[in-house]
Amino acid sequence: MIRGRDSCKLQTITRVFVFDDPDGSVAKQLQRGASIERFIDKLREARTVEGNVFLNEGITFIWQAVTGATGLTPFNGANAHVGVGDGTAAADPNQTGLQGANKCYKLVDSGYPIVSGNAARFRATFGPDEANFEWREWTVANGGSDAAVNLNRKVQDMGRKVSGSTWTIEVQLQIA
Repeated sequence: MIRGRDSCKLQTITRVFVFDDPDGSVAKQLQRGASIERFIDKLREARTVEGNVFLNEGITFIWQAVTGATGLTPFNGANAHVGVGDGTAAADPNQTGLQGANKCYKLVDSGYPIVSGNAARFRATFGPDEANFEWREWTVANGGSDAAVNLNRKVQDMGRKVSGSTWTIEVQLQIA
C-alpha cells in the first residue's frame, strides 16, 4: 500500500471598504460594477481580514455540484448574496447562516462573482440606508436569507455602519 499525503488549504481574504456617501451615488455605481479605485477620494477606511469557517452545508453543495446533482441554485450573479450581521457566536461548521438579531443579505454587485484560478470573489455594496448596525459576522450565500445555502461564516467585529456611509465587502474564497 502506498501512503501519500494530500493537503488542501481553504483560505479566505475579506476586504471592507468604507465610503462617505450621504446621497448614495457611490453605492449605486459600485453596485453596477464600478471599480473601488474610482472612489478613492471618498474612501474613509479599508480593512482586510483573513480566515473563516467553511460551513458543512456549503461543502455538501460543492460536492453535489461536482457530482452533477440537479436542481441546485448556483452561486452566480443572479443568486449570490453576501450577508452581514451582528452575531457574535463563534463560527461553527454546523451553522446554516448568520446568527445575529440584525442581518442583511445583499445581491452581489454587477460582474460578480469573479472566478480566477482556484478562487472565487464575491462583492456586495450596502448603501447609506442599508445594514446600519454592528458588522460582526458575514457569509456568502446563494440567496437572500439564512434559508439559502451558506458557503462560509466569519465572526469578527468590523465596526458599526451608520447612515450616510456606504460599505462594500469583498470576500475571496480560495482552495489551494
